[in-house]
Amino acid sequence: MTKTQTSGKLPRTLRLDPSDTFVFAQAAEPGEWAVTGSFLFFDADLSALTGKDRAAFRSGFVGVRSLGFSTLVVVSEASDAEREAAVEDLARHIHERLGAPDREAACAAAREEIEVAASLCNLPVGSVVAMHRSERDGEIAEEFRTLHQRAPGADPLHGRAFHFVETDEDGPEEQADLLGLLNGAPAGAKRA
Repeated sequence: MTKTQTSGKLPRTLRLDPSDTFVFAQAAEPGEWAVTGSFLFFDADLSALTGKDRAAFRSGFVGVRSLGFSTLVVVSEASDAEREAAVEDLARHIHERLGAPDREAACAAAREEIEVAASLCNLPVGSVVAMHRSERDGEIAEEFRTLHQRAPGADPLHGRAFHFVETDEDGPEEQADLLGLLNGAPAGAKRA
């Protein structure tokens, strides 16, 4: 296998809407290679986490470039060069920000995290993965859920919260008196 061929799969951060930018103190950029990030919480008092830190602990994958959090990741093809770049990005953070004793130790830790992330990718490319992290008996536990892309031609209406239908019927238009309902008037009662 040459260095330009695909060597496997890794998770990438996925942002379907801007919610991660509100949920986490620092959101990962869309499309970053990702790891589970549990190592960021090894020395934390998990019972004392609140707000955005608690949300990051419970459901945040970590982007290796930004060290920001992402609720979802997508299984993606990764070349050897991309895998090595992910190791280098994560090793830099482990050494500079997290205090690894030297670059070699940081690279070893980063490589281990990337391998754990790769082990989550025994799924079809395009599968979306979410995580729930918790503390059990003094240990950090991770549980993963997967969603798969719909097959081409699948029911386009499945999963929608609302479906609007135009009709040609002429009939009475329904109206709701929201103020009347708030003031205790029965539904359908006319306001004077």
